[in-house]
Amino acid sequence: MNNNSTKETIMEAAEGIILEKSFHSVGLNEILKAVNIPKGSFYHHFKSKEQFGVELIKYYSASANEYKRQMLLSTDLDSSPRNRLLTFLESCIADFVENDGKCPCLIVKLASEVANFSDPMREAMTEAHCGEWSRITDQVLREGIEKKVIAPLENPTDNAKLIDMLWMGALLEGIISRDVAPLRIALDHIVKTLAPAP
Repeated sequence: MNNNSTKETIMEAAEGIILEKSFHSVGLNEILKAVNIPKGSFYHHFKSKEQFGVELIKYYSASANEYKRQMLLSTDLDSSPRNRLLTFLESCIADFVENDGKCPCLIVKLASEVANFSDPMREAMTEAHCGEWSRITDQVLREGIEKKVIAPLENPTDNAKLIDMLWMGALLEGIISRDVAPLRIALDHIVKTLAPAP
């Protein structure tokens, strides 16, 4: 097993375990035992659990954002960027229901848990969610306005951030209540906000 695959194996195992539990409650031994890797291998790749957390966030967000780019920016799926965005959000609702209202997103899971104790992890989450995710949404809105499938918006960049904040808030409320209703309310609002061009 080479160094890259060992590091990825550790992070893949940790993603599932931490989604099920929490960053603080999961010890390194639990992660390493799940993949049968000695502790020395862990410290070869990560200086500390905090640095491991930063790397895990970057690893997870790279994959998640690549998936979002494929779903939202590829015209192969649908020529309408408005349809692609709404279909993507519907698929997020389906994932939420399939997970019985448990958090399906590592960034959302870690947001309230680690933001106050680790600036490096908070900064990695900021770039993952507030940075790249908002840039992808902004690009979708601008494409939709240009193609006249979304009515002109005064500030697409601000609207992209608002959509992302609304969605994250709805997801958090849905997780707390174990109810899909907040996500459906948020989606209804987004549908109205992104009215088709006249």
